[in-house]
Amino acid sequence: MTYYYKGFPQSDRDEKISMINVDELEERAKKVMPEGAYYYIASGAENEWTWRANTSAFNHYQIVPRALTDMDDPQTDTEFMGMKLKTPIMISPIACHGIAHKDAEVATQKGAAAAGALFSSSTYANKSVEDIATAAPEAPRFFQLYLSKDWDFNKMVFDAIKKAGYKGIFLTVDALVSGYREANLRTHFTYPVPLDFFTRYLGGKGEGQSVAQMYASSAQKIGPEDVARIKKESGLPVFVKGVMCAEDAYKAIGAGADGIYVTNHGGREVDGAPATIDVLPEIAKAVNHRVPIVFDSGVRRGSHVFKALALGADIVGIGRPYLYGLALGGPKGVESVINQLNTELKIDMQLTGCKTIDDVKCAKIDRIHYGLDTMPSNTDPSRIKPYPVTADNQIKSEEPDATSGALKH
Repeated sequence: MTYYYKGFPQSDRDEKISMINVDELEERAKKVMPEGAYYYIASGAENEWTWRANTSAFNHYQIVPRALTDMDDPQTDTEFMGMKLKTPIMISPIACHGIAHKDAEVATQKGAAAAGALFSSSTYANKSVEDIATAAPEAPRFFQLYLSKDWDFNKMVFDAIKKAGYKGIFLTVDALVSGYREANLRTHFTYPVPLDFFTRYLGGKGEGQSVAQMYASSAQKIGPEDVARIKKESGLPVFVKGVMCAEDAYKAIGAGADGIYVTNHGGREVDGAPATIDVLPEIAKAVNHRVPIVFDSGVRRGSHVFKALALGADIVGIGRPYLYGLALGGPKGVESVINQLNTELKIDMQLTGCKTIDDVKCAKIDRIHYGLDTMPSNTDPSRIKPYPVTADNQIKSEEPDATSGALKH
């Protein structure tokens, strides 16, 4: 079924998704999303080099398998900022979940809560922080702040998120203006569903505006003193989101930041910026465990989560995959995406002798330079050729073969 908001189609599904990997959901999402909304998610800035590199750069690092570890049944439970989580995978903040599902962030929060994952919502969310909190009252959540030029607006946000039980703030410093997102320009994308904070403060703005117009209302000038002011006025821990080098990590901690968020905004801002996984080791060394590190951008595999944890992250965010899951399956679709990555993560934990997430943080990672290989598996639908059907290779019964499980073509 499809719900329509002023003619804009929104999924209203709530069903588990079957998948081999999360990448395949990207193509499937086209069947339930309008083109402009789809490419708002599935695109990056300019030529999208950084967007692609975020994922391919994980191949720069190799997980070293371990033998004779005498362990089984790895556990993904972890703790972050005093919050007990079932997984180190986090729902990274993205604006306007209403382009994927009629229940928007409420549905995403339900899916994250079911999977035991940390949820974070954007200043540009469709649903109110109160409704999001009501959807899963005991679930842990953070808030991504686009600092406004208007401190009355900021104060309204601080009061609302604190009353709604948000545990901290991700202060976005890497998107002071919108990156040059050519896909959004080609499809003439504007936010089709109202954004709650703008509706309650400005009375309707936030619907029908472009990404660049929305960013223009945010502060284009953010300095160390803003970190201290946000901490004081909100009364919440503040992570600086958008750190891509050691110097900025030092600056953020010096300004009083309670954590560092390593991200390049999913390759949606500066095209040509390094992949986040390539800068994580340098930043982790500079931070030296003084504050927690959040990491995202390009995560598509459980092995990516493993590598990020082993290279210094405390929690690892996913973005686009869960929005595809939201469109295809609503809350249960989001849960399915997290569970798929957890399944892959547990396999790597077992094969490296890592019983816990703390063990993963001490796992051996090599960096051996190989020629770039970003090809999917040979059984991926984009590469596989039709299997030959001959008189000699067909099972004669409609029942599955007892040995292989194969069915007659």
